Amino acid sequence: MSFNTFGHMFRVTTFGESHGLAIGCVVDGCPPLIPLTEADIQRDLDRRRPGQSRYTTQRQEPDLVKILSGVMAHPESGVQVTTGTPIALLIENTDQRSKDYSEIKDKFRPGHADFTYEAKYGLRDYRGGGRSSARETATRVAAGAIARKILAEVTVRGALVQMGPHRIDRDRWDWEEVANNPFFCPDKDKAAFYETYLDGIRKNGSSIGAVIEVVAKGVPAGLGAPIYAKLDAELAAAMMSINAVKGVEIGTGFGAAELSGEQNADEMRMDNHGPKFLSNHAGGILGGISTGQPVVVRFAVKPTSSILAPRQTVDRKGHETDIVTKGRHDPCVGIRAVPVGEAMMACVLADHLLRHRGQVGR
Repeated sequence: MSFNTFGHMFRVTTFGESHGLAIGCVVDGCPPLIPLTEADIQRDLDRRRPGQSRYTTQRQEPDLVKILSGVMAHPESGVQVTTGTPIALLIENTDQRSKDYSEIKDKFRPGHADFTYEAKYGLRDYRGGGRSSARETATRVAAGAIARKILAEVTVRGALVQMGPHRIDRDRWDWEEVANNPFFCPDKDKAAFYETYLDGIRKNGSSIGAVIEVVAKGVPAGLGAPIYAKLDAELAAAMMSINAVKGVEIGTGFGAAELSGEQNADEMRMDNHGPKFLSNHAGGILGGISTGQPVVVRFAVKPTSSILAPRQTVDRKGHETDIVTKGRHDPCVGIRAVPVGEAMMACVLADHLLRHRGQVGR
């Protein structure tokens, strides 16, 4: 059992705390001779980086990644490539403000992991939450950038599709819009609405939840396994491991409970390339194995637990008290969860692709 590692063939171990000297990860199992530079990883980290708009935490972290091992210049081409050995990545923390948390060091934040960490370990890192902080997810995004290199034929994209009770208009879905607004939203009009909506929540010192959708296109049929290594089960576990995620669905998900068998069945016909599905309620996975259709996963992110509004709680000595959390926090942590969800999708798919090749040889 490993508490800080996920994956089998493509294995990622993360380390570090929100207010420690640095965070990082070790990626093991990456095949050799794949071109990889810090710039390849930095592109994804820049999308998750805090402080880029008033709608995210104002903590100013450049999130500059350093590759410590696992790459070298190819002796013939001179291009930096992976060596097949563990790839160690480091991201230094540069803008910690631990004093912001001194007033609550003995109080448990409602909705946060403070109480459970104390119950398990006998202490907790009150300075930003330690390992329970969303800061840890930067290392996953770095690992996901490497996974994308393995998935050369697969495109992984994510979008925010709901904030609070307000869903996007799916008829207006435009992937190009995701990069044009601070919410990773594919609906231009809804993104404009979210600006006013989240401004109000932020000014009230509160927070709100969100739903993120991640879609992987180009996934070959056959990835996964029938029982204990189902592709959808491991995707669900990966998404649930993201801080603040409280629910996951694949394809139509919970909506399938409202459909009849005729409506839910993804009927099939033949075209020039073989079997063709007429719908995708299954989200690209049947019996735990990919169908060749787009793999579709959605996950729900709860509201940020650190808020300015006074809440009732208890302290470490068992005294009832109230708490107000100061500091710099995301009014909607779901926004920056978009590149994190993409990274987890990429890591799981890369892992299954390598396992598939090892089992069937192609």
